[in-house]
Amino acid sequence: MRIYLDNCCFNRPYDNQSYHTVRFETEAKLFIQDLIINEQIELVWSFILDFENSANPYEVRKESINEWASVSNVDINPTETIMDSAKEIEISFGIKPKDSLHIACAIDARSEYFLTTDKILFKKSGQLKEIKVINPLEFVRLWEEK
Repeated sequence: MRIYLDNCCFNRPYDNQSYHTVRFETEAKLFIQDLIINEQIELVWSFILDFENSANPYEVRKESINEWASVSNVDINPTETIMDSAKEIEISFGIKPKDSLHIACAIDARSEYFLTTDKILFKKSGQLKEIKVINPLEFVRLWEEK
C-alpha cells in the first residue's frame, strides 16, 4: 500500500495538543509513521513537500520533517503531466494551487490514499475519483479493519 501525507500531516505533532482532535490526529500520524518505518506501507515524497517544508520557520521541525524524504519509497519530481493535473484539480474542485500539486503528485505516484488534516481540503477533494482523500484517524480505522 502506498500513501501520501500532505504537509499539515507532517506538522500535526507540532500543533497545539490541548485540542482533542489534534491530539488524536497526532497519535494516528505517529502510528502511520511506525507503519512506514516498519515497511508495512510505502511513503511518497514530492517536490512540493520539499518546497513547503523549506519555508518552515522552525528549524528543528523543518529538519525532522525533512528526514522523511530519506524514508520515502517514491520521490516525485515536477513534470508537465503533474503541473497539468494540478491545474485541472485546482480549477475543477476549487482547491488551492499547492494543495492541488500535492494531490497531483500523490496520483502520479499511484498512491492509494492521500492523508490530510486540512478540513477544507478534505471537503473539496471528496469527489476525486483517482485517489481516496482521508484524515489520518480514518486511515488508522481502515488499517485496523483489514
